[in-house]
Amino acid sequence: MRIDKAKKDTRVVVGMSGGVDSSVAAYLLKQEGYEVIGIFMKNWDDTDEFGVCTATEDYEDVISVCNQIGIPYYAVNFEQQYWDKVFTYFLDEYKAGRTPNPDVMCNKEIKFKAFLEHAMNLGADFLATGHYARIAETEDGVAMLRGVDTNKDQTYFLNQLNQEQLSKVMFPIGDMEKSRVREIAEEAGLSTAKKKDSTGICFIGERNFKEFLSNYLPAQQGDMKTMTGEKQGRHDGLMYYTIGQRHGLGIGGSGEPWFVIGKDLKTNSLLVGQGFHHDALYSDSLTATEVSFTTSRTLPAEFKCTAKFRYRQADTGVTVKMTGPATAEVVFDTPVRAITPGQAVVFYDGDECLGGGTIDTVIKNGKTLDYVG
Repeated sequence: MRIDKAKKDTRVVVGMSGGVDSSVAAYLLKQEGYEVIGIFMKNWDDTDEFGVCTATEDYEDVISVCNQIGIPYYAVNFEQQYWDKVFTYFLDEYKAGRTPNPDVMCNKEIKFKAFLEHAMNLGADFLATGHYARIAETEDGVAMLRGVDTNKDQTYFLNQLNQEQLSKVMFPIGDMEKSRVREIAEEAGLSTAKKKDSTGICFIGERNFKEFLSNYLPAQQGDMKTMTGEKQGRHDGLMYYTIGQRHGLGIGGSGEPWFVIGKDLKTNSLLVGQGFHHDALYSDSLTATEVSFTTSRTLPAEFKCTAKFRYRQADTGVTVKMTGPATAEVVFDTPVRAITPGQAVVFYDGDECLGGGTIDTVIKNGKTLDYVG
């Protein structure tokens, strides 16, 4: 629960990335009178062929903002933990033909575990970040709510956090629109006010995804086939494609566009079909592993809620049936397109993020779709 003491006696460590969101988070906390410390996490050595490291540039931005705000700053290196907990998982999932979500794992294992522990060891009362999410007090704990800016809400990526972690977390910009965050940064004269948002997976950055992945995993080319076995071309390696993907297939001809429907790992075939609403892209339920809950509420073994199966996707009504301590079957109210093993399924009750898990298998009419990966 929240600590009831003077703000000036409350130490808040802010995870600073060098971006505008974390800069404004630190600025607001300082303005409110908290004792604020800015800490930059280095999770990946991204030095390019010219010896340039974007992490160095980002840290310089952190230093500039902290000096402007008037708070101390430090850097901490979590490269080894990131490699062991996030990047190894990332590669293992691709080897298994799945599509991983490293942002979820990074939040679970690095930002709100290793980094949170580091902050607490510095005597912090709270860890704050620039995530678009909100924390609300409840009678017996805290609730994590969607960010006010629905286009930026990041609770999807925070679904694995637990009550102990959330009780020590602040999200200072969660009740703001992104445009307002930019305005505050400009009004305060912060050097990151106009800095472009980072996109994509942090350790890949602006680099070509195929080229990056090929440095770590050998690609095996194979056939692209329809569900009836008709060859439509060649693929560069199953790991480069995801369910529902349209671009990059290189299939010509007339008719509707072609989409990735699934992967046949046994024959190393990429399954494709024409039409955004191809029947094979739809399923009616899934099984999930590593299911955990953010909420302080005790949920029944079976409950109804809404769910997201990928970021920035509209909610779908579902029934969650717990099949074990950390496993569940999730039944959809209506069929859903392009469910992808390895991605997160995240549960909501209105604005509250209840928790989530990792999509394991995809089911249609009671049958597991073994071609989906």
